[in-house]
Amino acid sequence: MMERCLGIISVGDGENNFGLLCKNRPSYMLPFGGRYRLIDFTISNMVNHGIRTIAVYTGEKIRSTMDHLGEGKPWDLNRRLNGLFIFPPIYDGHSTSPGDLVQFYSTMEFFDQRREEYVFINHPNIIGKVDLDDAFKHFINSGADITLIYKKQEDPSGMLINCDKIHIDKDGELINIGLNLATEREFNHFLGMGFMKKDVFIKIIKESMESGNAGFLKDAMLKSKYKYKINTFEFDGHVETINNLKSFYDANLNLLNREIFNELFYEGGHILTKSKDEPSTFYTESSKVQNSLIANGCIIEGNVENSIIFRGVKIGKGAIVKNSIVMQKSEILDNAIAVNAILDKQASIGKGMRIIGSSVMPYVVEKYQKIGKD
Repeated sequence: MMERCLGIISVGDGENNFGLLCKNRPSYMLPFGGRYRLIDFTISNMVNHGIRTIAVYTGEKIRSTMDHLGEGKPWDLNRRLNGLFIFPPIYDGHSTSPGDLVQFYSTMEFFDQRREEYVFINHPNIIGKVDLDDAFKHFINSGADITLIYKKQEDPSGMLINCDKIHIDKDGELINIGLNLATEREFNHFLGMGFMKKDVFIKIIKESMESGNAGFLKDAMLKSKYKYKINTFEFDGHVETINNLKSFYDANLNLLNREIFNELFYEGGHILTKSKDEPSTFYTESSKVQNSLIANGCIIEGNVENSIIFRGVKIGKGAIVKNSIVMQKSEILDNAIAVNAILDKQASIGKGMRIIGSSVMPYVVEKYQKIGKD
């Protein structure tokens, strides 16, 4: 059934919430879990459920996106007719307002030519292995024009403040979407994903462009909610909402929980990514590793605890890495210490140097940055 559905990945905004990590990359391209990118989860879940045509609206920082996604071969999307379509932003004078509607409208010919009858829209910064087959069946059988996917989320500490809060009636029909202000211990979290009839999707875009009453598809949909039947589908699995530096840090370290790791990476199909051949990681006699996720191609001589270590990382003798994320080909030299830190790609901490952040505000080392004595 899912071959009747066109996948759309729309990135929205929020790059400023990640500081130095998104200086030269969009947030959906952040490295995650030792060898993946955030967008891998969205694309893989679509492909694992039979969606064979996926359109990605990249946002402005496109270099890392083009390098990682390429023609879509890791996801079997390098096809002659269907497959992966990448749309960089186009500024053609239709509107000066920010939002995704302008970008959708700029590719209207693409949607008109596609044979798929439905679209599935997903924001790649919200990770959850939703069973799209079940959600799609609910959408079709209910006769809805739009089905939005949500999760009942407990948030006693207020980590999900300003996330989308969906209000529904007793029959699961949409009332409205607002912001979570942590006034309730539990709320219905809209996951930024849902199914739409393609003709409804096109009508909403064109009507909003003509009236100028919205910049984003979500807002345009809400302004048209009395014209269409909009219902909901509840997801009860694990969700990671990655909308700032703290949530990115926590989401990575949550992978050290075996149940979360297995659900995100294996249940409902494996997560696919761009492959890179690396030798096995080498652990010397002086190394000590506890509760950590370590990719291949590393050399570990020091101590690693509660950390995520990406491919090709070198950790020297006597070094201590704790509660940290160390990205690809970074180096922590002899007797250096990194606690509650994030090292971007090819960063380096010199011999005997110490960087110590907190669990609330991790210390970030920029890509290629070297910390050491001159």
